[in-house]
Amino acid sequence: MTDTVVHSARLITTGAVGEHRDIADAWVHLRGGAVVAVGEGDDWRRNVASDTTIVDALSAIGPGAILTPGLVDIHCHGGGGSGFDESPDDLATAAHTHLQHGVTSVVASLVSAPIDALVTRLATIRDAAPSSPSIIGAHLEGPFIDTAHCGAHDRSALSDPNLVQLQSLIDTGIVRQVTLAPELSGGMDAVRLIHAAGVTTAVGHTGADAATAQRAFDNGARLLTHTFNAMNPLHHREPGPVGAAIADERVTLEVVPDGHHVDPRVVAMLFRAAPGRVAIVSDAMAAAAAPDGLYPLGSLTAEVAHGVARIQGTATIAGSTLTLDTAVRNCVGFGVPLAEALAAATVVPARAIGRPDLGVISVGGPADMVLWDSDLAVARVWKAGESL
Repeated sequence: MTDTVVHSARLITTGAVGEHRDIADAWVHLRGGAVVAVGEGDDWRRNVASDTTIVDALSAIGPGAILTPGLVDIHCHGGGGSGFDESPDDLATAAHTHLQHGVTSVVASLVSAPIDALVTRLATIRDAAPSSPSIIGAHLEGPFIDTAHCGAHDRSALSDPNLVQLQSLIDTGIVRQVTLAPELSGGMDAVRLIHAAGVTTAVGHTGADAATAQRAFDNGARLLTHTFNAMNPLHHREPGPVGAAIADERVTLEVVPDGHHVDPRVVAMLFRAAPGRVAIVSDAMAAAAAPDGLYPLGSLTAEVAHGVARIQGTATIAGSTLTLDTAVRNCVGFGVPLAEALAAATVVPARAIGRPDLGVISVGGPADMVLWDSDLAVARVWKAGESL
């Protein structure tokens, strides 16, 4: 059983009622995959045994070392040259790539495809997850989305929600989140079915107006997929799904802070408009942490040039090449306070998908942590108490 104490770091996490905790000289004791104690100063010395691994963050990383919960990415299609809709080996590569960037919990996202293909891909994720424990579920981004707002999805795979088909997808047991357009025929019934199944419903790739989005939220939808992208814009007379989500305290709003999906000033404005309800997501595809080039994205091909992914031959953005540690650094650079940026990459997304045990450092919780240097570069990662 691994026994580790990490000390002499600034600890930033979020408490049970949403308050940010910032401890200047903290220590955390990990044992058996769980956090067993948290403190400050030299009290850690009372907890060590002869076989305890001791990590002095100040000596190892230098002044300014920061300890945070492991990052939680609830919208990620792949990385390291591999996608989550490919083979078990590709799944492992993508998950490990993001784990190296501090993502200790990832929801494997799938783009739209025929139902039978999605059932097969979900089963592959379900069966591969035990070997890649950072994978905590799957996200169906379609196929029940609006053709006029489909973005990098294959239009031929899209359809109105069919409850029998939807149930077959949920019955795989791995679905954690579904993105759909609630204005489609059967959309509200689908929202209710997903919510009743204990799966998070996200409004996205949608032509819904504010009233329709609000009906979806009232029927159980609790998330807005990559806010501002692939939906009607926020307008002062027609607020659309963005305005409805900002106004509804029950709703969490995803944002992709890569500097391409959303203007940095708008990212910072969103944090101010919906405090404690913004979830940073990568929306990463296979080219994250990989070279420029051509990559499959479902049945389409994405061309990555200078780190920006677009559907080949078009100007349509095709996910991102972002990793969540870079997303945190970007948000801080955009003017978001550090504690808020970290919460948006940890506890906020975790709670949005019904996993309040993740994204926090607390006694009894998972031993998932990231140690950062003073420049917010990931220096070390622990998953279930084991150091990478």
